[in-house]
Amino acid sequence: MGVHEQQGEQHGEQQVEVPVRVPGIELRVAGEADVDVAAGLFRGYLDFYEVEVTDPDRPRAFLAERIAKDESLILLADAPGVGTVGFAQVYRAFSSLTMDTAWILNDLYVAPEGRRTGAGRALLREVLRRAREAGVAGVQLETAYDNTVAQGLYEAEGFVREEFHVYFHELG
Repeated sequence: MGVHEQQGEQHGEQQVEVPVRVPGIELRVAGEADVDVAAGLFRGYLDFYEVEVTDPDRPRAFLAERIAKDESLILLADAPGVGTVGFAQVYRAFSSLTMDTAWILNDLYVAPEGRRTGAGRALLREVLRRAREAGVAGVQLETAYDNTVAQGLYEAEGFVREEFHVYFHELG
């Protein structure tokens, strides 16, 4: 994990405190009662990244399992007059370079009807607020090279692009 690089660059910079809440957006932690709405957003996220889902029940089952086993933090964002429009999923991890706990913001998605409401920014800020509160070393995320809208949001909220290359070896 590249948490080490991010922290090293931030020590010399003055941190600007930004307000955590985005007006009008309500956030909540997803529980078992929220699985269906979270799964609908998750399916939109998978479609956005062009992931072929052969079993239509798999996204719901995947999220239900994460919630039941407390393996991830799933946040939901509600926009006034629109409903639940976004979700974020965070996994707890460890950073060998900092020898500390880190979080991986694995998924952040806002449905088309919720874009430009501040829901994505609100979810991102809430993840960072909770990470600071939990005392983790940092939050890591990835996005597609061509997802410039998301990249702009992440950089505006203090994320720094790292010099690491990400590799993945498919085993299935």
